[in-house]
Amino acid sequence: MDGTADSVVSALSEDECWNLLARGELGRLALTIGGEPDIFPVNYVVDGPRVLFRTAPGSKLAELSVRPRVAFEVDEHDETFGASVVLKGVAERLELQSEIDLADALPLISWIPTLKYRWVRIIPTTVTGRRFQRGPEPDRYSASASDAWT
Repeated sequence: MDGTADSVVSALSEDECWNLLARGELGRLALTIGGEPDIFPVNYVVDGPRVLFRTAPGSKLAELSVRPRVAFEVDEHDETFGASVVLKGVAERLELQSEIDLADALPLISWIPTLKYRWVRIIPTTVTGRRFQRGPEPDRYSASASDAWT
């Protein structure tokens, strides 16, 4: 490994991004609440080219009705690599009972024991991702500290 950014970081294709999203179950939803950015961890499920999650009434759901533009991020890693996908899009609450019934049949399992009946889907406008090769950080400076002062 030569340690250059090109050798350790590579872009994921759109298919690779969706495959990573499909493997995950916990992501981070970024939105604006009261003019300030905020991030929420959410359990999610992928259904076709969309991400869905459930939520309870509150500030997150209310704000999505007013400002539906969101970002959604998921990571995965092991000892040799890391990868991150960022999906940007428009969040919309499912309103039709037929859509809610279809969403209820998806394999979404909440990590916390709370009731969340409101389904939200994110319709993506962009999906990007990167894969990172893991390893030790290279030496920061090639010159010794004493050479830097002369």
